[in-house]
Amino acid sequence: MIRNVLLWLRIIRPQTLFASLVPVLVAVIIVGRYHIDYSIIVASLTLLCALSLQILSNLINDCYDFLRGTDKAGRKGFKRALAESQVSLRDMKCACFATAAVACLLGLYLVYEGGVAILVTGISALLFAWLYTATRYSLSYLGIADVFVYLYYGVIATVGTSYLLLGCDMSSDKTLAVYRDSFFAGSVCGFISMCVLLINNIRDIDDDRKVGKRTFPVRFGKRAAEVAMLCLVVLMPLFAYLSFGFSIPLLIVVPAVVLWFKTLRAEGSGYNKCLVFAGMINAFYLLLCLLM
Repeated sequence: MIRNVLLWLRIIRPQTLFASLVPVLVAVIIVGRYHIDYSIIVASLTLLCALSLQILSNLINDCYDFLRGTDKAGRKGFKRALAESQVSLRDMKCACFATAAVACLLGLYLVYEGGVAILVTGISALLFAWLYTATRYSLSYLGIADVFVYLYYGVIATVGTSYLLLGCDMSSDKTLAVYRDSFFAGSVCGFISMCVLLINNIRDIDDDRKVGKRTFPVRFGKRAAEVAMLCLVVLMPLFAYLSFGFSIPLLIVVPAVVLWFKTLRAEGSGYNKCLVFAGMINAFYLLLCLLM
């Protein structure tokens, strides 16, 4: 029993989940900065819904990368349970449906609170989780997933959360300021998640090329991916400044620069340590926002 729990805990990739948790929590912090009362229930359910959507995306990714032959036993990256024959495809699909059901149930309450805008956002998020890997023309195989990672693990998460916490109010100067700050602060989260994706795809560049997965590094080369990552690192403190002014969140640039240099020196499975470090940067950014 304990072994199964630990196995499924590994399958959902807990080291990646800061990508969905941090943008929601950053939005909560921004709303609190403006001394606006908000519902703890709505904030909590938004957090759980975002978490369930990312877990769903991770599970679907495991299923279809295995079916396409992208994930194999002994891969450079983190071990995948399907590829290592630790779970069956049937069990993985059941987990996908169960997680989707949880996300939809949580989303129903959020739609009740936020109306049509949240309904459209929720449906698009479900489609993103599915289209990321599951179709013949999946986002990750076309090499355009980076843009959607920025949106759904960045600005859509923060602005959408703010919209719910503000009771869908878009009329006053104060609420418009919240949306502005949420957009720029959420962009930092999106840039961090894009760095995670770039590192993952740089590591897998040879394997991805063999199976026709046309990621950014496959399309433009490893050096171009490293330059793109540097651009994201430069943008992080700029967008943090646009949201928070000259304050402690600008320190996000320090671990981001360290991550970039670590990525330049990494080889093979060494990229896995960079991925773990990148996940910690998201948590560090949350801490900086809390200390502001």
